[in-house]
Formats: sequence, structure tokens, C-alpha cells
Amino acid sequence: MRATPAGTATPTATATRPGQDDEDRHDGRHEGRREDMREAVRDSVREPVRESAREPVRESVREPVREDGARSGQADRPESAEPPDRARQDLFKALTDDRAASEASLTQLAEAAGWPLPEAVRAIVLATPGETHQLAAVLDAALPGVFAGRPCLLVPSPDPDTRAPLEPPLRGRTAAVGHAVPLRDTASSLRWALRLLALTPARAGLDARAVFVDDHLSTLLLLQDEPLAHALAARWLRPLADLTPRQSERLEVTLLAWLEGGGAPEAAKALNVHPQTVRYRMRQLEKLFGPGLRDPRTRFELEMALRSRRLMAQVRRQNARVGRRTGRVVTADFTPLVVGRMARVNGL
Repeated sequence: MRATPAGTATPTATATRPGQDDEDRHDGRHEGRREDMREAVRDSVREPVRESAREPVRESVREPVREDGARSGQADRPESAEPPDRARQDLFKALTDDRAASEASLTQLAEAAGWPLPEAVRAIVLATPGETHQLAAVLDAALPGVFAGRPCLLVPSPDPDTRAPLEPPLRGRTAAVGHAVPLRDTASSLRWALRLLALTPARAGLDARAVFVDDHLSTLLLLQDEPLAHALAARWLRPLADLTPRQSERLEVTLLAWLEGGGAPEAAKALNVHPQTVRYRMRQLEKLFGPGLRDPRTRFELEMALRSRRLMAQVRRQNARVGRRTGRVVTADFTPLVVGRMARVNGL
């Protein structure tokens, strides 16, 4: 081995080793990868903060998609149904409104209320508000509601001539039952039931009872317009105007009994007097009214006039009697009075 001259650096101390550049490049790349890994770790630590900061943005972006998805997913589902009580109230109002609702809207309301639409219906008007739901629970398929401040029920009436199912639940209650009508005329049944209840005095306890419009159709017809009823009586009973009140009342009662009974014997029986008394009074009436008493139209008009006058007299008496007893005025009960009883009251 050859000796190295003095002052010359040793090659191994100063010279680059073979392949050192490649190693340095490799170490640089490795250091870069380690730096990338450290940056990734730092990012992973900071990521939840950034995620939470970005969350509202992403949520706002995703919201329409979720809403659309919800709509598409619920497309086949029925919408939330209206509360049954509210739906029944809406149906009651639609049926009792004078403005006729379309068949389609009634069908839709009936489906929401769970109340199948019947062919015919009756209205029941109650005097006591607290009885509405109690009675609705007893009567099958009753639709409760309120009209003009009065508690009411609508009940299907497949047979207009049958009232038997209604009588037991209504026993001991003050109520008025309207006539059976097609569904489109529900408001009419309700109005006449209200009118009849207003004309019926309230009774308490076991004396309370339900009245049916079917039993008082002629009464309601005659008294639906009292001024007109007064005009009818004044027109046809004018021949009695010059008599004393006692004479006029006696002849009115006799004439009505004769028109209703068809002859003197029947009128005498109703008035509890002798037939000759009736014949005598009828001769007086023939002098006052002339041959018109034999005319069918005149007899019909006279009977209506006499009936309306009698009903209005009942109203006045009932009002005065109840007003004295309770200090308030109510209208009369229209249970027809027996003609004989009225005659005895008048001193005949």
C-alpha cells in the first residue's frame, strides 16, 4: 500500500460516499412523508372543529333533499285526519245552513267526521245543554251541534212515520223533535223544532216531555206569522165584532165545534150541552154569516180563523199564568184543549 503524502486530506473524510446523493434524496422524501403524516395528524385533530363549523352549511344543503325525500316517501300516506269533533261540527254547520252545500263537500265532511250521510234526518232540540252528549251516547248515529244557542242533535230517520226509537231516550226530557226531511232540508226540520220548543213551556222532573212537530203541523202553520193570523181572524169573524165579548166567545166556540163535528149532535156532545142549545146558537150564526156557512171554502176559512184565534188565546193565557208565577214570560203549550172544557170555562 502506497503512503499518502503529508498535508493531503484523507479521502474518506472529505469525499462524498458513493450513492450518498441518492440516500439524501431518499431521506428528503422520507422526511416529506413524515411531515405529511404530521400534518395529517394535526388536521385530524382540527377536523371536528371544522366539521362542526361546516355542519350548518351541509345541513342547509341537505335539507331540501330530506324534505323532498319526506314528501316523496309520504306521497302514498294519507294526510293527518282532522279531529273528529271539529269535523262533526263542520258537518253539522254545513247541513243546517240555508245555503245548500255541494254533494261532494258533504261527502268529504261526512268521511272526516265518520258520520255516514242518511237519506232522511230529524232534528232534536234540547232545553238543557248538558244533555246533548248524554243523549248522543244513547241514540245511535246522532250528530250533535249547536244552533241559535240551543243544543241540537241530528238523527237519521229512515222511516218518517216511525218515532218509537226516539221516545224512550227522550222520556223525562224537555225537547222538540222536528219532522223527517230529506238531507238537503235539514235546516227546515231544525227551524220548526226550535219554533215548537219556544212555544212549549219548560217542565221539570217527571213532567218534562218531548213534543213532535208531526203532532203540531197545523198549529205551527197557523202561528208562523201571528199578524197574518190576526188578519185572517179579523177578516172572517167580522160579523161577530158588534157582539159583547161573552156573546162572541160563546158563538165562536159553538161554531168551531159544529165545523169540527159536522152537526148539532156532535157539537152538543163536545160542548156538553143540549143539542137544542146548539141549534139555537146556529140559527143566530146563520143570521150573522148568511148562506156562506154552507159554502165549503167559507167553512174552511172560518175554521182556520177560529183555530188560530183559539191558539193565540192559549198563548196569552199561558204567558200570563207563567209570568205571574215565575216573573218571566214563556209561550204556550199547544196541546189542543177539549172544546167542552173551553165552553165550560166560558160559562156555557
